[in-house]
Amino acid sequence: MELVWDELDRRYSQFITRWCALPWKYPNQVANQTLHTDRPDLTECFQLSVLSWLPCIYLWAVSPIYLFYLKRNNRGYIMVSIMNRFKTVFGLLLWIVCWTDLFYTFHQLRQGHSQPPIYFVTPLVLGMTMLLATFLIQFERLRGVQSSGVLFIFWFLSVLCAIVPFRSKILQASNQSEVTDKLRFTTFYFYFSLVACELIFCCFNEKPPLFSNVVTDPNPCPETTAGFLSTMTFWWFTSMAIKGYKMPLEAKDLWSLKERDSSKVMVPKLLKEWEKEQTKAKSEQNLSSQAVYSKPLPSTTNHITGGRGEGESSPEEVEVLLSNQKAAPRQPSFLRALVKAFGPYFLIGSAYKLLQDVITFVNPQLLRMLISFTKQKGVPDWWGYALAFLMFFTALLQTLILHHHFHYCFVTGMNVRTAIIGAIYRKALVITNAAKRSSTVGEVVNLMSVDAQRFMDLTTFLNMLWSAPLQIMLALYFLWQNLGPSVLAGVAVMIMLIPFNAVIAMKTRTYQVEQMQYKDSRIKLMNEILNGIKVLKLYAWENSFKEKVLAIRQKELNVLRKTAYLGALSTMAWTSAPFLVALTTFAVYVTVDENNILDAEKAFVSLSLFNILRFPLNMLPQVISSIVQASVSLKRIQGFLSHDELDPNSVDRKNTATEFSVTVVNGKFTWAKEDHPVLHSINVMVPQGSLLAVVGHVGCGKSSLISALLGEMEKVEGEVSIRGSVAYVPQQAWIQNATLRDNILFGKPYNEQKYRCVLEACALTPDLEVLPGGDMTEIGEKGINLSGGQRQRVSLARALYSDTDVYLLDDPLSAVDAHVSKHIFDNLIGPEGVLNGKTRILVTHGISFLPQVDNIMVMVDGRVSEMGSYQELLKQNGAFAEFLRNYALEDIVEEDEAIEELIEDEELFPEDALSNHTDMVDNEPVINEAKRNFIRQISIISTDGDNQRCRSVRRHGCSQKKHSEPQEKRKPHEMEKLIQTETAETGRVKTKVYLEYAKAVGPLLSVLICFLYGCQSAAAIGANIWLSQWTNDASRNQTKQNVHMRVGVYAALGIAQGILVMISSFTLAMGNIGAARKLHYNLLTNKLHTPQSFFDTTPIGRIINRFSKDIYVIDESLPATVLMFLGTLFVSLSTMIVIVSSTPIFAVVIAPLAFIYVFVQRFYVATSRQLKRLESVSRSPIYSHFSETITGSSVIRAYGRHSAFVLMSDMKVDENQKSYYPGIVSNRWLGVRIEFIGNCIVLFAALFAVTGKENLNPGLVGLSVSYALQVTMSLNWMVRMTSDLESNIVAVERVKEYSETKTEAPWEVEDKKPPLEWPMEGNVQFHDYSVRYREGLDLVLKNLTLSIKGGEKIGIVGRTGAGKSSMTLCLFRLLEAAAGEITIDEVKIAEIGLHDLRSKLTIIPQEPVLFSGTLRMNLDPFEQCSDEEVWKALEHSHLQRFVSNHPAKLEMECSEGGENLSVGQRQLVCLARALLRKTRILVLDEATAAIDLETDDLIQSTIRTQFEDCTVFTIAHRLNTIMDYTRVLVLDKGQVAEFDTPTNLISQRGIFYSMAKDAGLAQ
Repeated sequence: MELVWDELDRRYSQFITRWCALPWKYPNQVANQTLHTDRPDLTECFQLSVLSWLPCIYLWAVSPIYLFYLKRNNRGYIMVSIMNRFKTVFGLLLWIVCWTDLFYTFHQLRQGHSQPPIYFVTPLVLGMTMLLATFLIQFERLRGVQSSGVLFIFWFLSVLCAIVPFRSKILQASNQSEVTDKLRFTTFYFYFSLVACELIFCCFNEKPPLFSNVVTDPNPCPETTAGFLSTMTFWWFTSMAIKGYKMPLEAKDLWSLKERDSSKVMVPKLLKEWEKEQTKAKSEQNLSSQAVYSKPLPSTTNHITGGRGEGESSPEEVEVLLSNQKAAPRQPSFLRALVKAFGPYFLIGSAYKLLQDVITFVNPQLLRMLISFTKQKGVPDWWGYALAFLMFFTALLQTLILHHHFHYCFVTGMNVRTAIIGAIYRKALVITNAAKRSSTVGEVVNLMSVDAQRFMDLTTFLNMLWSAPLQIMLALYFLWQNLGPSVLAGVAVMIMLIPFNAVIAMKTRTYQVEQMQYKDSRIKLMNEILNGIKVLKLYAWENSFKEKVLAIRQKELNVLRKTAYLGALSTMAWTSAPFLVALTTFAVYVTVDENNILDAEKAFVSLSLFNILRFPLNMLPQVISSIVQASVSLKRIQGFLSHDELDPNSVDRKNTATEFSVTVVNGKFTWAKEDHPVLHSINVMVPQGSLLAVVGHVGCGKSSLISALLGEMEKVEGEVSIRGSVAYVPQQAWIQNATLRDNILFGKPYNEQKYRCVLEACALTPDLEVLPGGDMTEIGEKGINLSGGQRQRVSLARALYSDTDVYLLDDPLSAVDAHVSKHIFDNLIGPEGVLNGKTRILVTHGISFLPQVDNIMVMVDGRVSEMGSYQELLKQNGAFAEFLRNYALEDIVEEDEAIEELIEDEELFPEDALSNHTDMVDNEPVINEAKRNFIRQISIISTDGDNQRCRSVRRHGCSQKKHSEPQEKRKPHEMEKLIQTETAETGRVKTKVYLEYAKAVGPLLSVLICFLYGCQSAAAIGANIWLSQWTNDASRNQTKQNVHMRVGVYAALGIAQGILVMISSFTLAMGNIGAARKLHYNLLTNKLHTPQSFFDTTPIGRIINRFSKDIYVIDESLPATVLMFLGTLFVSLSTMIVIVSSTPIFAVVIAPLAFIYVFVQRFYVATSRQLKRLESVSRSPIYSHFSETITGSSVIRAYGRHSAFVLMSDMKVDENQKSYYPGIVSNRWLGVRIEFIGNCIVLFAALFAVTGKENLNPGLVGLSVSYALQVTMSLNWMVRMTSDLESNIVAVERVKEYSETKTEAPWEVEDKKPPLEWPMEGNVQFHDYSVRYREGLDLVLKNLTLSIKGGEKIGIVGRTGAGKSSMTLCLFRLLEAAAGEITIDEVKIAEIGLHDLRSKLTIIPQEPVLFSGTLRMNLDPFEQCSDEEVWKALEHSHLQRFVSNHPAKLEMECSEGGENLSVGQRQLVCLARALLRKTRILVLDEATAAIDLETDDLIQSTIRTQFEDCTVFTIAHRLNTIMDYTRVLVLDKGQVAEFDTPTNLISQRGIFYSMAKDAGLAQ
């Protein structure tokens, strides 16, 4: 070792002698000049060589990389500004100044004064560097760089290095009488002032480049134009912080998203990599399959395996092959795609992290020097000050670097989320039906919300994977140097703690999975409850479902409690770990060898190193567990993205050869490859422009045929081709949450005249007058504020407006009234309608239209049984004739004249249009059923059909005049928003909310928790003060005597702290779980008691959000936040106490620092809270748009609106990220500022230690400075936690808000309970009854007065919107009276409890709602009936055969919404429910709409026999069902128009007569 140093010494002295021509001074002389004096200075040689060359070396090293970067990134050039001119001129002047020195040296050489080489080299190098810098200034301007970090660092280094000569030259001049080297003296000060000017200029920004998008953007993100300093300190964010502090931020204040972070850049980036992965996997798979088969079998299924391109062999075969080879096919790796897409950017963050890790270890070394400095006597004071400032600067540098690392990581996380959501959305639009069955909408939304979120969280910590081991190794290295092998004892403790933590992490992980499952099932159940809330209310079933939810919740809380116990253990481990390690290390150190003395230096440096160790050690298990979580998410996402896609080529759209516009040649179709085919040997040829009607019983495959034509089914064999574009009207109308007009236009441009004609043909004009905002009325989710008939007509209008070649109409006339369906058929679908000349395929149950269609196709069990015109089929006397005979012959009537002229001697059958049904084999999921509509994209080749459309429109007499009037009338209409926008609370969270939460936790418990935290901090401080006393033994040489006492007390204090930590965590967790239980219980109870009107005006998504997101926050995030908040608060307090007690003068600094701290914190919290609120408000539209899309995917594909919807989704995601991004930056902004305060605390603690050096012992210095070094972290976290607490407590506020909404009347009123057997008679009276839907709306029913006797059968008829349904809702008190009253058997229904009332009435609602669960539960949720009774009900409702054929019988599972039953079967289940309840009063609401004629007959006869002594109210569409009723009530605009027996009404020739005439029931 000695030799090496000697050699180095020799070399250095040679260098100095050769280059500087200075006599070699011995190191001690140099040291005397620099270190051991009160006026230190550096040698001239050092100044001229090292200090001058440093900046130059830096610039020359960096510039090649920088120039390459600039060549790649061109942002457009910047105009020459005055500042730029100055910079350039100063740069050239600097070059001249440097070379003046050079030429002066040459001049001196000529004079004979030879100078050492350094005087030639340094000016030459400096001059060249200045030229390079000037070149860079101009090149940056041409490349559009507004502020240069490279040059800023260069000028900063130059100024820094020039400060030493600056001072030293003045010192020399003051020592000597005159300046010896006048020229160099002058040029140096010139040089210094120019460099300083350049540095100042560098702090300002240039103007933005020409033609950059910053100029066009209304609200650009200032980051793009921010200067280098501003970027480093995140100063550019300040403007938003101030704005947010002055007034709550709104969406319009947010900056636009940077181009590189937007969906349109990020999603394609990921998808490109993912497609590469898929093709790679596919090619490998093909190779392996070809290895076995000489040639792969051609694929016949019509879907793409997992993505683009044709799969060579079908998956079953591949499995066979691979099982031979014992190798699984390689899955395309989503992870690899993610890494390729986002890795490079993320690596920049990793580089920062590496730098920061190294700098972290500088401060403990400085602390060591500081403590040894306080021990030494008679050393110059400037050492101490230098150390204090060095500590400050390293901490500052560390802060800046760390936050940039975080910034890169968070932005990567944000980009990953954007890309994943985009990929999932795009995929959801094209996956097959089979794939769709495997994941419900809820699950896919979960992929989007939860799993994408997990990735986002992971990216922030991912670097810890390599950084933690690095930090641990470095820390151990320094500890070894400090304490020698004793460190191993400490390390052993750490290593023992790792499996402990790992076990806890693993257990927590399993509990989390379990809890996720409970949460999923709870949300799924809530979703169903909210979707079917109306049914629950009508049946008075709320309690049964409330019990189900609470049972799941209880399990969920039990798991949470276990997790909390584990959490308390791990918190204890995390707080006690550094202490235990320190304890064992110190104990071993002092006992191993008597000569080992624990002094302040060793103890506190080790402590600060242990504190550094603590973070990586605890992060590692966390990172690993979050990697495990993310890998689960990764599998789920990868699985979803690898699902089969519908094959866009299964339907041939290019076929122009034949004159048939739709052809199917021996088609065989199935819903999923593994299922049985639903349609067999289908052969259909539909000539251009003809109308084909498809008829058949329920479940014979009519709707499936339509789906097959759309390409939504798997084509097993055969050919399908369609010529031209397609419009599709599904059986259940799909309505978007948008205005009525947007629903009809569906992305087509608005054309007044065409639009009016469409409204006319679809009979929507009268409805527009009823709607509050005309056609600009906003329609709620799923068309909630339209009646079934209106929805169906809007759906028809959309098809008509789209003006395509082929129209596929899946039973559109089912949901509308008789006269309306006649109007629609005549004006739209029929031979005289607007669509004549277009190809139309109409699925229908309406017999009366059949004579007017060109062809009829009869389907039986998925096959075409016969096909031909009406006449031909009658002649054939086959299934069709049989079908007609059954239904029609009883009431054949003469048709009105107009039609007789059209069709000679044809008899028309009664109007039975209104059936709506579902055509599928029983066990198939219903196709266009809301949730499962993941079906397939169809490219639409639009043909120019406008001219013929115009002709047909004109022919139908759509005169201009007629349509221009309503427009004028509608102008004054105020737009009404049905769905109120979700309000984001603004301003500070009220103290009341905290108190509410504390109250939910329990007031006593809350006080106890704070007390425990206080004790725990006291124990910690005690232990450290004891340690500092212990270290002072060293200076008094009393170490030997009381080692055991010192170790024992230290251990006792530390262990006490650990136990207190555990107890306080336990109590806190218990309190939190109690609070969570209470809050959820109140929310649930309130929501089940909320009146129906609330659910009509509030989107379900928003209520679900309270039950999922907000309850999740209260369950999991809030407890963690409270724990961290209390922890950091007490740590920060104890730090202040320790520093003030050791250096009392520190108290002076506390006030200003605390002021700045609170100031920054208020700015931050105000802004960040509002940003979080905006972020969560903008998050729900992403998901609600998504579930809406899935529901209507078949419609979206049929109309070819795929890309438009993708764009809409992207916009919503970007809108959300727009508020998320400033949220990230606000954390960095805060971090830099708060850590600056922390660094000031370090600085002052060190400075005061230096000033008070004389009367301080080293132990106290070590104690206060090591505490100060820790404080930065806890200060930072404290603000972070304050704001997290505020944003998380918002969840309590939101849950509270929904737990306190207005409730409906009580379910049971004790003193007004009706007798058990009430109602005996079933008499119903309305007295002057009026009702409105909600406050501030018009009356729907006006002054009804009627009296109905028990056992009467009343038919209720009237046009859509006449108040038919409202009348039945009044009986159930879903609507409360505005005036008047209803009495049933002398009991005023307004006075009794709702459950008492509703359980005594029965309704068969319009839309059959089933809940997921067993069939038995759907019929009898309270389990009040015996199995015999249930079977009997099933028998009467004609479901017995179906149920007994099912293997599970009554226990058969119904899927969500009952989707595994056809709509008709669901209706029959509702009938069975009614039969089981068997009450005196029965209400049928359009119950016949979804059933074919046979089933309808069955139901009608069941009702006539089983309910003959009951009072029955029927809202009828098919008048023939009520022609034999006791009386018929005709409603018009909410009033009684006519009320009498059917025969009397017909003879009166009023409204009823005209309706009967339309239906062909009267002449």
